Amino acid sequence: MMQLTNRSMQVAKKELTFMERLYFPAIIKGMIITLSHLFKRKATIKYPDQVRELSAVYRGQHVLKRDEAGAERCTACGLCAVACPAEAITMESAERQKGEESLYREEKYAKIYEINMLRCIFCGLCEEACPKEAIFLTDRIVPSSFTRGEEVFGKDKLVEGIDLRVDVTKRQTEEVLSFKTDKKHYHNQTFLDKKK
Repeated sequence: MMQLTNRSMQVAKKELTFMERLYFPAIIKGMIITLSHLFKRKATIKYPDQVRELSAVYRGQHVLKRDEAGAERCTACGLCAVACPAEAITMESAERQKGEESLYREEKYAKIYEINMLRCIFCGLCEEACPKEAIFLTDRIVPSSFTRGEEVFGKDKLVEGIDLRVDVTKRQTEEVLSFKTDKKHYHNQTFLDKKK
């Protein structure tokens, strides 16, 4: 017989003793381990009553931001969809009509913007790719549902309300926040600044 390696070893078949054949020592050892876990600190919490503190870098539900004047920031450039490794973002662009300057920030806007939450891996690449700071991942937990269709979030679920703004300043550095207040840059101007 030819050996492929010289790591072979002889295996001895050991006879079990009477106590080992009864399996009582093994059962008692298992019970001791189980009972020892009863007195350890529990890892679970009672969720509705207790809420676990989330990390500062937690990435939850997406939000499409509005500017200070209430106009949607998204220009449907598609960079977030290109950056998405899970291909969860789809959008369709449209041209802004006369009189809609207060609704949409630029001449082009996202007529349809959808994120398939079943595909999304919450990596944050869409947030990093957006040149207009239109999409952010918040600290909100994504609500669950019973059908697959409800997990495709459209603009009705993604765009923040005019009165219900979502605070994303924790996700921005001081340099970015100070840069956004500089109105000499075109992308920091709203339609109210352009009227002046």
